[in-house]
Amino acid sequence: MGIDSTTLILAIIVLAGFAGIAWLVIRQGKGQGTIDPQLLIVLQQRLENLDRDMRGSLTESMKHQQQSSYQMTSTVRDVAERLIKIEETNKQVLNFSGQLENLQRILTNPKQRGILGEYYLETILKTIFAPDQYQMQYAFKDGEIVDAAIFIQDKIVPVDSKFSLENYNRLAAAEDPLDRAAYEKAFVNDLKMRIKETGKYIRPEEGTMDFAFMFIPHEAIYYDLLINKIGEVGEDTESLIQRAATKYHVIIVSPTSFTAYLQTVLQGLRALKIEEQAKEIRQRVDELGKHLAAYQEKHDAVGRALGTAVNQYNLSGREYSKLDKDVLRITGESPGVNPLQIDKPDEL
Repeated sequence: MGIDSTTLILAIIVLAGFAGIAWLVIRQGKGQGTIDPQLLIVLQQRLENLDRDMRGSLTESMKHQQQSSYQMTSTVRDVAERLIKIEETNKQVLNFSGQLENLQRILTNPKQRGILGEYYLETILKTIFAPDQYQMQYAFKDGEIVDAAIFIQDKIVPVDSKFSLENYNRLAAAEDPLDRAAYEKAFVNDLKMRIKETGKYIRPEEGTMDFAFMFIPHEAIYYDLLINKIGEVGEDTESLIQRAATKYHVIIVSPTSFTAYLQTVLQGLRALKIEEQAKEIRQRVDELGKHLAAYQEKHDAVGRALGTAVNQYNLSGREYSKLDKDVLRITGESPGVNPLQIDKPDEL
């Protein structure tokens, strides 16, 4: 560990002072012929004081340097940790940027965009329904395939995912009113085609409901449709969402609204299940009533049979009593036969 400049200058001054005092003492000794012992004692004391001061200064200097070195080391370590964190953040930013680029490439490819929309749709269905309550890529008899089908009792609710984005992005980026009008018209035509495509999956003859869901996995598009920002032709005309529902029986939904619709469907499923259970309970009660009626009929038959048996028993007892009279006439003594009479059951 080096010595700082202040300590070095102080040492030089002390040495210079020591040299000056020694020179004066020697010079005085040369002038007088001998060196005064008192001067030597004073010189020794001053040298000791200088040595003590020098040691104290060096000690303080060393402490100061150690503290400075410790602070510098901590600062360097802190800077290094911050640089590492910055580097990790930069890596995350670069990774996120790469993911955004991949997502952008996916969204620019219609086929990959469709796969992304179907995946989003399946994720929502998976969080709400049991695996046996829906099916992805449901095929109809003619080979047409809808993205998803929800099963409600013996009925099917078709769900098709549509992700028209090119003209919407052009519309969102356009600033010129004429360009915006042209892009909006093109985008509305895209949506009308998608609505008609979804409507073809409504097939009551194959067990579907009389409506279908058109799933748009883009909240901004759905919101613009909802507030009539897109698709409004005039003040007295229906919005595109209303027209799809009334004319084509297609319900346009976004991820948020679709979840609400599905919760309603789920509640309907539960209500139907409760109704089925109630029907089953009523059926069981009817069967129990029939069983009770059959039991009562058999029980009454047993009672009637018992009544007949008691009557026959009592009749046989009376006939047996006649034997007692015959014995009395023949022998002159009665054996005392008195058969027990039993009351027959009460009539029901």
